[in-house]
Amino acid sequence: MQPLHNVYLSLGSNMGNRFEYLQSAVNALFDEVGSIMKISSVYETPAMGFDGDSFLNCAVWLQTDLKPAAVLKQILRIEKTMGRKRNASKTYTSRPIDIDIIFIDDLIIETEKLIVPHPEMQKRKFVLQPLAELNSHLVHPVSQKNIIKILAASEDSSMLQKQSKWLSNPMKDYNISQYNYIAIEGNIGAGKTSLATKIANDFNAKLILERFKDNPFLPKFYEDASRYAFPLEMSFLADRYQQLVDDITQFDLFKESVIADYDVNKSLIFADITLPEEEYALYKKLFHVMHKDVPKPDKYIYLYQNTDRLLENIKKRGRKYEQSIQASYLQKLNAGYLEFIKNQHAENIKIIDISKLDFLKNRADYLYILKEIIS
Repeated sequence: MQPLHNVYLSLGSNMGNRFEYLQSAVNALFDEVGSIMKISSVYETPAMGFDGDSFLNCAVWLQTDLKPAAVLKQILRIEKTMGRKRNASKTYTSRPIDIDIIFIDDLIIETEKLIVPHPEMQKRKFVLQPLAELNSHLVHPVSQKNIIKILAASEDSSMLQKQSKWLSNPMKDYNISQYNYIAIEGNIGAGKTSLATKIANDFNAKLILERFKDNPFLPKFYEDASRYAFPLEMSFLADRYQQLVDDITQFDLFKESVIADYDVNKSLIFADITLPEEEYALYKKLFHVMHKDVPKPDKYIYLYQNTDRLLENIKKRGRKYEQSIQASYLQKLNAGYLEFIKNQHAENIKIIDISKLDFLKNRADYLYILKEIIS
């Protein structure tokens, strides 16, 4: 996964229904750039540098995995779609929407198209005041001054009138936190870890990831399945049990919910395929003894990918011990998952076909999956 960037933007409008323009811009930023972490109050301010109607201004803090140049490209496209015509002479004019990049992390960028931090921010109280409201700990990466001190030292004498009406965060339409515990399941290479991580980052959820990398039997299993199947499944059984007892049963005051990239029942699904009948019978008894008191997810998501796509993903991520996985093995796992799902209570289970989706590169695909989860 690409690293997340914290991007701080200043939005303004002084034409038409100014508040609606700001809301439309916020919605478009969420749809096309990244998750909206916080929106400041809206302030009315006089036009600066030209004679025109007063502006409504706000600041937005978002997180995105897009690179800075891609963030700028999307912002310019949003402005153009909303009717903004950038002036070639760079003189100030009225505009339905204006979106300026103020900070991207603590990066210092100077290119022909993008300068970050914004070079005029110190002179604009309508930028500084909303930014300070979003995050009073922001530090200018060049001057190393705190945003509060920059605001206090600004020579801009403009009067800002705080509005009583607030912009709505489109994140609220994706009420993931209505679920206390979500399990994201799928075949090998389906993308469950990437999706669970992305959702947890966006919605302040406690993330539980399967610790398969630490399992010494996994590479050996792919070399000699018959010999190492039982110790592999037993080690996974013990580790998953311990992890879920430690992580789920401990309440975290600072997290909204729990997102895991596996469900305990995958132990039975895999063991049923890899173990001989007698070993599986013993394994199943032990499983039910250990997991009878482990919390169950109140939302179970199964990511379906076709076999060709799974093999492609496995090859792409490059884990040496996985490269010998056969299509027949993946097909057996998928059949095992579907058989398990068929025998469960259907109301808390959702199968999402992502064979033609790429939620890491296409934000629309990611938002589609979120809608499917909460539907």
